[in-house]
Amino acid sequence: MTNPTPQAPSAPPDGPPRLVLRGIRKVYPSVVANDGIDLTVRPGEIHAVLGENGAGKSTLMKIIYGVTRQTEGEIEWEGKAVEVDSPAHARSLGIGMVFQHFSLFETLNVTQNVALALPGKPDLKALAKQIEEVSQRYGLPVDPRRMVHALSVGERQRVEIIRCLLQSPRLLIMDEPTSVLTPQAVRKLFETLRQLAAEGCSILYISHKLDEIQELCHTATVLRGGKVTGSCIPSQETPASMARLMIGKDLPVCEHGASTSGGETRLRLAGLSHASDDPFGTDLRDIHLDVHAGEIVGIAGVSGNGQQELLYAISGEAPLAEKFPVQICGIEAGRMTPDQRRTAGMGFVPEERLGRGAVPRMSLAENALLTAHTGAGLLKSGLIDFAAMEKFSAECIAAYNVKCGGPGAEAKSLSGGNLQKYIMGREIMQSPKVLVVAQPTWGVDVGAAAFIRQALIELRDRGTAILVISEELDELFEISDRIAVIANGRLSPSKPAAETNVEEIGVWMSGMWPGAEAAQEVSHAA
Repeated sequence: MTNPTPQAPSAPPDGPPRLVLRGIRKVYPSVVANDGIDLTVRPGEIHAVLGENGAGKSTLMKIIYGVTRQTEGEIEWEGKAVEVDSPAHARSLGIGMVFQHFSLFETLNVTQNVALALPGKPDLKALAKQIEEVSQRYGLPVDPRRMVHALSVGERQRVEIIRCLLQSPRLLIMDEPTSVLTPQAVRKLFETLRQLAAEGCSILYISHKLDEIQELCHTATVLRGGKVTGSCIPSQETPASMARLMIGKDLPVCEHGASTSGGETRLRLAGLSHASDDPFGTDLRDIHLDVHAGEIVGIAGVSGNGQQELLYAISGEAPLAEKFPVQICGIEAGRMTPDQRRTAGMGFVPEERLGRGAVPRMSLAENALLTAHTGAGLLKSGLIDFAAMEKFSAECIAAYNVKCGGPGAEAKSLSGGNLQKYIMGREIMQSPKVLVVAQPTWGVDVGAAAFIRQALIELRDRGTAILVISEELDELFEISDRIAVIANGRLSPSKPAAETNVEEIGVWMSGMWPGAEAAQEVSHAA
């Protein structure tokens, strides 16, 4: 599982610019998202755009791709001034984009979603075969027959990337493309991007993972508050120095002391088995786990190995036939609804921000009410306390530095990272007895990620039992007291984080932990 030492990217070829932005400005009613941005990208160049959440990166990419129009400024494409008026126009020019917030139709399958981005009416059977070939070639496994609503976040990310690669773009925009990919998939993706660049494709790359930027990108432009504040050659920088360029100060470091665990069992999975509703999903098989007050247990795994099914079973979104396999604070909760589980003391952060974590068209204050009505006392005698709702939302925005228009801002108006900070803050501020979190820092900038991780550690220190499911191994090792692995719907034994390492956990992610084979033999015999 050890990765080879990354080599600095070679210099991009010289030549006339493929894309030039001059004085790009985008003004929304409550914020200036972009303020006079200049940017030049050449053929074969992998160009990073760095910045905190809300710095204006995603807005700028959407302007290039035609999702939104600039208020002022000019775009020049291959030497000619253009007005990119729609994504279809952008694709006709040769511009492709992988979105941070997925642009997939959930009621269609993978093949149908890919077909919508291609010109004409492609033969679906031939396209499905092409998808399989591309997914295997680039190490991004996905079944073209599966319905998108049944895919995990990591699998949806793969679909977005494959769909873009099939368009053979001359400029590829990637907004947090590795946020929920495994280390192995990231390595394969980097090989693909280097090959595309060698063939002359330009790549605009947004990521909060600064080690990736350092390894992959030729140049970087730094945004802060919607303005260009600097540029650098990533291979000549360190992650710490790039973080200072982004946030204007040294990166905070998490302080993770010894766990105070030894308290009561707050969450117990007692032989949890559950068949997936999705015919392509993963069945959960005999999962046992205890999470105690005052500890953080992390679960690692390759996307699509049962994480989504496990989260649904724990949250109550997939009620069980029996009540004993999920126990919350000593209460058998397998048949409880999500709201009943929250009343029993559980907080929950799903991996999908928009749709499950927040209702897109509702305000932040209204979204706070949805999950914090009991935990934060937002009801009085069964009636909504609007003043308390606004106050709680404002406190969350301030405490977690959420860049938005205030408690009345719609959830869908926030950048992905800022919405993630709000959802995490909303749950942590309720001080639940048990907190279950999926992908806690997905799409969050390095400074905010450190803040969120520290907030989880401090919540643990106050006695909360925390279960974190994440595909970022570095994150799990930074905050977890114990780590387990889910593979093929089975859960490994847990080990103290201090007694294992990335290499061992990587082996376990393939399903090869001590005793795993014996457990599988018993299952087959049964």
